[in-house]
Formats: sequence, C-alpha cells, structure tokens
Amino acid sequence: MSAIVFDGVRRVFTRDGKDFLTLDGIDLTIGDREFVAIVGPSGCGKTTCMRMVAGLEFPSTGTVKVGGAVVSAPGPERAVVFQQFALFPWKSVWENIDFGLKCKGLAAEERGQHIRRFIELMSLQGYESAFPHQLSGGMQQRVAIARAYALDPAVLLMDEPFGALDAQTRTVMQEELVRLARRNPRTVLFITHAVEEAVYLADRVVVMTRRPGRIREIIDVGAVRRSENWDRLERIEEVMDQASFVHMRTQIWRMLREQQQPDTH
Repeated sequence: MSAIVFDGVRRVFTRDGKDFLTLDGIDLTIGDREFVAIVGPSGCGKTTCMRMVAGLEFPSTGTVKVGGAVVSAPGPERAVVFQQFALFPWKSVWENIDFGLKCKGLAAEERGQHIRRFIELMSLQGYESAFPHQLSGGMQQRVAIARAYALDPAVLLMDEPFGALDAQTRTVMQEELVRLARRNPRTVLFITHAVEEAVYLADRVVVMTRRPGRIREIIDVGAVRRSENWDRLERIEEVMDQASFVHMRTQIWRMLREQQQPDTH
C-alpha cells in the first residue's frame, strides 16, 4: 500500500530571527492509487506539502507517512516531477530515462524493456537519441514524466509540472497524463495553481487557505466523474463542457477568491 498520510502537520520557517507559520494543522489521507490535487493561494504551503512527502523538507510538528512509514528522507518509491524539466542536458532522451534505472542496479536488458515501454507510452518514438535542447518544452516534460514512471514508483509527486508550457501544449500534456494514469495508476500528489487542471485530472481536489495554509475544503471530483461517466469523453474540452465540471470549477474559484480578500481588521 502506498497511501500518504498527513497527521497534524505544522511547518514553521525562521527568517531573520522571526518565525513564520506556513502550514497549520494539516490532516489528510491520500489513498493508494488515488490522484489528489492541491490548489491554493501563492505561499499557502502547497509545494511544502509535496516536498515533505518527497523527504526534502520535514514538519515542525506532526508526521507525514507513506505506506505506513514516517518519511525521513527521499526514497526510490517516490518520484518527483518539477515545473522545470530537470533533465540532464548532456544526456539523450534514452539516457535520461535510463539514469534512475541504472542507479537501481537493473540489468541492461531489463532497463531497455522499461525505457522502450515508456517511450511508447509518452509518444517519444524517434527521439531516443535527441538531447533536451533539441526538444520542445512539452517533449522535455514527456521525458521527465517517462523517467519518473520508468522507476515504477508507488508515489508520483508533481509540482506544477505543466506550469512552464504554453496553453496548447499544456492541454495535450493533461490529456496524456490522464491516459497514462488510467493505464499505469499510481498514488499521485499534484500541485497546481490551475483550477480547471485540478478538476480535470484529480480524484479529489484539496483547497487550501492563504498562509498559514489550512485545508479549506476537499472536493470529491471522482464521485462526479464516475456518476456522469466522464471517462467516455476523450478530449479535455468535452469534459469542461459538462455542467458538473463547470459547477465544481466555479465552487473552487469562489473559495480561492475568498482567500484574496484583504483583512478588515
């Protein structure tokens, strides 16, 4: 099991001798193979949540667990895809995907099988020998996602993975991720500022308050998706035309807009 559990998590940063409370009382369970997106105002601690699951940061109080074990360091069962593509510029597409597999100690034949599979899944055929600078932003992010999936992680952590892409490429990548998630389900924690993206991709959307970040609401998108059979729809625009999609998007936008109102005291 690869469930993620936040239990009473608070995070305090110290800067110039002053303490700043970033996260306050986060209690959240993400089920095995569930896709959860977190949205919220800038600075509310979305990325901090992801980094704590990755083992790159740690709670000041409370615990973060993956698969029942407290996270104390990065681990191979958790793969991260960042907004910036983070590819090795001196390595080819094949070599970038192969890097983590080599670190795991897999034999060359087995590595090749994994690489070919995910090159096909991410529609990278014909680009095996290309270097990152020869690829578009969308293609580079396909390589980054292929590299993460090829490691066969139980948990996939994605921090604004499409934020640096143009609108058209972003839409294509969202559709690709939905297709890949259906064929190769993982436990996914997805950080985004884009409400439509969150509703389209996730089983549940966690809406956070402005700093200190707290959970304002959790929207169960998956229940609506199943009841209205969104899965029959192939394109993102078809999903976005659904009245239920528009309702949830508007509901979340209103919650986020509330967070932008200035304090009156």
